[in-house]
Amino acid sequence: MEEQTLQPSESFLVAALLAISGGFLDAYTYVCRGGVFANAQTGNLVLLAVRLSEQQWGEALGYLAPVTAFSVGVVLAELIRERLPASRRFHWRHLVLALEVLVLAAAAALPLGGADWLVNVMVSFVCAMQVEAFRKVRGQPFASTMCTGNLRSGTDLLYRGLRTGERKLVGKALRYFGVIGCFMAGAALGGLLSAGWGQWAVLTAVCFQMAAFFLMSRGQSLKIYENG
Repeated sequence: MEEQTLQPSESFLVAALLAISGGFLDAYTYVCRGGVFANAQTGNLVLLAVRLSEQQWGEALGYLAPVTAFSVGVVLAELIRERLPASRRFHWRHLVLALEVLVLAAAAALPLGGADWLVNVMVSFVCAMQVEAFRKVRGQPFASTMCTGNLRSGTDLLYRGLRTGERKLVGKALRYFGVIGCFMAGAALGGLLSAGWGQWAVLTAVCFQMAAFFLMSRGQSLKIYENG
């Protein structure tokens, strides 16, 4: 058996908290900020291409903004990873989460309506940083702000596990479905609170991110064992 040591940020509980936050943010931008999903950029890229084909330059720029913010978020997360020295108590992912919290707190202060486009850009930036910084749960690749990849990986592992009888594969599949369930729970909570609390509802996502921050600070390195 081969032993592998993982960062506390790769624990399932941290992944669950971030997935709840990710689902919440998607529901928040949809309910409160113009009916859009700001977490993933596939829809924005499609609409950008459509508007360019129609020569609707102004509308095209509106879709280009969140795509650009997402790219900037990815680059910034990588710069933080490369330049921040590692320590036992403070990991570079702590700084990423701290920046996410600050950006979302600023977004909460922006009124509904005219500032929605800016909030959606800010959420795209936050989600890019999160999905770039938190890539694994217990050694498995995953995403906390979208579900397509998790659904594909979980279904594939479940099929192979049931076909071969390997319980380890089924366990990994259930981990993916657990993350998806947390994302959906966050989205449901986001839909309920956004309808009542309006612009300030996004601070709930901040609470989940702060919980992940402190859990990472208190957590111990994880050890998993794989067949050599």
